[in-house]
Amino acid sequence: MQRAKYVLSEVMVGLWRNVTMTIAMIITMAVSLAMLGASGLMYLQVNSMKDFYYDQIEVAIFLNNDVTDQQRSDLNSALKSDPDVAEVIYESKEQAHEKFKTMYADAPDLVNAVKPGQLPESFRVRLKNPEEFQKINDKYKNNEGVETIVDQQRLLDKIFNILGSVQNMALLAASVMAIAALLLVGNTIQVAAYSKRREVAVMKLVGASNWFIQAPFVLEAVVAGVIGSIIAFIGLVLGKWFLLDGSLRDLTELLTPLSWSDVLLMFPVMAGAGALVSAVTAWVTLRFYLRV
Repeated sequence: MQRAKYVLSEVMVGLWRNVTMTIAMIITMAVSLAMLGASGLMYLQVNSMKDFYYDQIEVAIFLNNDVTDQQRSDLNSALKSDPDVAEVIYESKEQAHEKFKTMYADAPDLVNAVKPGQLPESFRVRLKNPEEFQKINDKYKNNEGVETIVDQQRLLDKIFNILGSVQNMALLAASVMAIAALLLVGNTIQVAAYSKRREVAVMKLVGASNWFIQAPFVLEAVVAGVIGSIIAFIGLVLGKWFLLDGSLRDLTELLTPLSWSDVLLMFPVMAGAGALVSAVTAWVTLRFYLRV
């Protein structure tokens, strides 16, 4: 019990003794952990979007203007009996024009420029496996009455590739900040240990174990890492509250909403990463630089 009290008191004294470096360490750790949490949320969000949008993917088979009733009927029958097709919806020229007017209601000049009958009729096909587009394309592209076949997955893949690149950039930035945090943690522990070098020497002379000598320094780093993770988590909560649920609400609804459960999941991840990395860095610093 007395040892525990001693270790805890030394932790508090150590943090306060080098308060400016402690604050710098906490801030750097908070920034790197916040970026780690943000990249983690983006990873979860991209996966959620893929699950949602890939389930809604349709293949659009556009028909020629001179398609006959027989060609249209034969194609409809072939699609509905195809084992790779989950659902088939026919869209006439009139329906296509009404959908166009709804989609671009905010651009009346564009709507007025497109007359009824100018948009082609089509079949909207949802596949059992969205990855089987090429198989469907090869099967129906040469059918009579078919003008072109468009797969929405190609567009979605481009969007997800962009989001993936942003995700990787955020993770790279978090890694750079993490390296800076590690160097700062190591430097802070070095300074703290140097300022107590005489006490450490005396403790070694009286037979104190390495663990007992190292514990206050390691716990200083752990406390700084945990505080940094709390600050980082508060930053994520404020970002979710004021940005994603505030000024960027329309964008997040388009990209599928980010749930609070995902945000809460990041706290143990950030706290664990901050505490573990800080502890390991402090221990390695003490082993290699102070030889305690």
